[in-house]
Amino acid sequence: MAAKKRYRYGRRTLVLAAVVFAGLNVVAAFHAWRFTHFTTEAGPHTNNPEQLTAGQKLWVLLTGIQNPKPVNQQRPDFPYATLHLPSPNGRLECWYGPVARPRGTVALFHGYTSSKGKLLTEAGYFRRLGYNVLLTDFAGNGGSEGNVCTVGRHEAADVAAVVSWLQRRGGPVVVYANSMGAVATLRAEAELGVRPAANVLECPYGSMLQTAQGRFRFMHVPSFPMANLLVFWGGVENNFQAFDLDATRYAARVRTPTLLLWGTADPRVTRQETDAIFAALAGPRQRQDFVGSGHEPYWRRHRALWEQTIRHFLPRAGAAQ
Repeated sequence: MAAKKRYRYGRRTLVLAAVVFAGLNVVAAFHAWRFTHFTTEAGPHTNNPEQLTAGQKLWVLLTGIQNPKPVNQQRPDFPYATLHLPSPNGRLECWYGPVARPRGTVALFHGYTSSKGKLLTEAGYFRRLGYNVLLTDFAGNGGSEGNVCTVGRHEAADVAAVVSWLQRRGGPVVVYANSMGAVATLRAEAELGVRPAANVLECPYGSMLQTAQGRFRFMHVPSFPMANLLVFWGGVENNFQAFDLDATRYAARVRTPTLLLWGTADPRVTRQETDAIFAALAGPRQRQDFVGSGHEPYWRRHRALWEQTIRHFLPRAGAAQ
């Protein structure tokens, strides 16, 4: 009798464990889909985890994030033309702002749940330095086709398409990218053969798994196993190996002169991640930390330092004719 009771108890435990594991996978798959697929519904995007109240965090855990497709709410105040460039991910919408007697062209790439309209201040500064600018909406964002965002993996093909188009026109090409755009740039150079004259990269995350773990950390929820499941299903649903989305590994194959920028109060990209990426960069490298800045444009708190750092880096990187 005792043996039968132990058998029944063990079987029920296994069934319960299987049900719980299946439930966790359903929840993870649902959240992964919401993270990587924008909706056409109007309304605000869910705030970042560090901005949510305890009740809001619970609601997000139960229902997923609100993730409307980002739109461009601002347009350049400098002369520009709207271009449409082909990419394996769909047609990309770009704004091209030429200058007289350019030193080269800066290709600007935005971060997750953002758009090219958020990079107008940066573009204006590069124009004052004497560079043409080309601002691009990644596929799924702004005016570009689609509704899928893979947080840097497939977006690398967009970087490759834009840089290739610019290089065919002649002159040095510099990449300026932040967060997801910076990771996409590193992958484009490490795995897709992109070779710009220089990179200015702001706050790239270390890996997709580290990013997922960070979101659970902000929620004050244990990251294992949900972060791992979230990354797994994000890859399955978008046809790639998400655990291989690793900026540090990409950096080890990047020989382009690179300026790496990071804010010391960044709640989403840690010093450890930034240190590892910087140490791994295979080419000439320079780094500037911005004390007190978070996951945000560094010119907001440190405009003079941000401008000076970029102004001094570009000639040294050979990013001029």
